[in-house]
Formats: sequence, structure tokens, C-alpha cells
Amino acid sequence: MNISVVIPLLNEQESLTELYDWIAKVMQSNHFSYEIIFIDDGSDDNSWETITQLSAKDKQVKGIRFLKNYGKSQALHAGFEKAQGDVVITMDADLQDNPDEIPELYNMIIKDGFDLVSGWKKKRYDAILSKNLPSKLFNWAARRTSGVKLHDFNCGLKAYRLEVVKHIDVNGEMHRYIPVLSKNAGFNKISEKVVQHQARKYGETKFGMDRFINGFLDLITIWFLSRFGKRPMHLFGSLGVIMFAIGFGFSLYLGIDKIFLNPFGRLITERPQFYIALSTMIIGTQFFVAGFLGEIILRTKPEKKRYSIKSELNF
Repeated sequence: MNISVVIPLLNEQESLTELYDWIAKVMQSNHFSYEIIFIDDGSDDNSWETITQLSAKDKQVKGIRFLKNYGKSQALHAGFEKAQGDVVITMDADLQDNPDEIPELYNMIIKDGFDLVSGWKKKRYDAILSKNLPSKLFNWAARRTSGVKLHDFNCGLKAYRLEVVKHIDVNGEMHRYIPVLSKNAGFNKISEKVVQHQARKYGETKFGMDRFINGFLDLITIWFLSRFGKRPMHLFGSLGVIMFAIGFGFSLYLGIDKIFLNPFGRLITERPQFYIALSTMIIGTQFFVAGFLGEIILRTKPEKKRYSIKSELNF
């Protein structure tokens, strides 16, 4: 199979039939063998009914329905587990991503040898203050922190080699950082393509300003996981050594001063250096304990499913 198109969605019943027709037209005109995997992330409209109708008409349409809303990352993870195409395309269901981009994205993976190609919505139709400017700041921070030189991390339109999606673990709200996860997994051939962004045709966006706040928090998380996720003691232990060394230094100074330099001066407990020494040594010990606990949790944690599937179609 040439292409798997993975489409997470939440309450997008109005756009689904039009999106399917558009994708099918592109696939058939380019003679691709394909599958379209819709993941209904707990919609409370008639999205699942529409997917059911499309799957009855076309066996290449497959559906996964979550028991409730788990988030885009979990939806992508479920779609990646089921995907079988040599190239996996992800796109949003709101018709803002253009399926006509699929053939060139496919060629960049197969012919040009990239592991991942990310869409870049260079010209956007979003509100400038509420989405464009925060998005630019977010992407700048992501580039500086991760070392992945992409202009638009948050674009839903991406293409992957099948091996990439099978080797990355997308969880929480880490869908924004799939290129970073891919790089950390060893897939370094990452590129981008300018893609057409279209104004939303139906409904309203499901994302608010809070996604940028969450995005920056996730950026800190992924920075930590990429560097210390497999060895938390290296970070917490180093911080513990630094804090303990500061505390020990103050303690040594107080001891030398009291014994040799000023034996009849103030009591050690009356001096501020004593409390600095005590606090830093306690904090250093806590960092050590945090590192040990992180190592224990890492080695004993069981694999746990992060979502529950209510029903599937055509699998």
C-alpha cells in the first residue's frame, strides 16, 4: 500500500464527506493505493455516523472511535498503530489542510529519501493577534530548544516514512513535537514544504490560547525527556552535587572560622551562613532522592494504554 492518511477529528461532521471526496480524487488521479483512517476523538455530533456511511461505501475508509475525548496525540497514536502504507500522511479534518499537497509530500519521502516532511503554512488565514503571533513565538522557541529547524511545528499536514510512526510514542499533547520525537528516535532526515493554508469552512476551531501555554510547558518537558528521560539521575544527581557542595562549603567555612579564627564569637546557629548551608544540603539531598525515584520509576513502570476504543471500522 502506498499511502495511509491519518485524520484525527472532533466534531467535524460537516467537513468529513467533502474531505473524503477530495482525498479520494487525489489518490485515484495519481493511481495510489491508499487507506483513510478517521479517528473520532469523542465527538458528540454525527461525525461517527458520517464515518460509518463512508466506510460502508468505500472499504479503504477505516474508522476508530474513542470512548471519550482523549486528545489529538492519543488519536494520532491510535492511527499510527493501524497504519500500513509506505508513507503516512497526517492532516486535520477541518478542510484547512489541502489534500492536493499529498503527491508531492509522498515523492519527498519516497524519491528524495526524507524520513519526515512537515508542512509550513507560510501564509495563514488565522487571526493575527490570537494565533499568528503566538505561533511565531512558539515556533521560534521550539527551534532554539530542539535544534530542529522547522518554521511550523504545529502544522497538522505532515508526511512520514512508515518506520518513523512505528518507532515514536506520541502521548500527552506531544503531537506538536513529532519532528523532535522523530529526531530523538534517530530519524534525522527531516524537511519541510510550504503548503497552502485554507480558511476554516465549517464550525469553529477547537483550540484556544491555552494551547500555546501548554505548548511551552510541553517544550520544557520534551527538552528534559530528550536529554534525561532515560537517565534522570544525571540531571537530579548533578543538581544535588552542586547544592550539597555549596552547603558543605559554607559548613566548612563556619567550622574553620569558629575553631581557628573566632572561637569566642557568635554561635554558629546565630549566623545566616548556617541556614544557607543547612538549606542547600537538604535541597541537595532531595535532588538525589528525586533522581533515585526517577530511575526506579523508569525501570518498573508498566506499559499502560492511554485511551479506550469504543468501536472500529474496516480493520
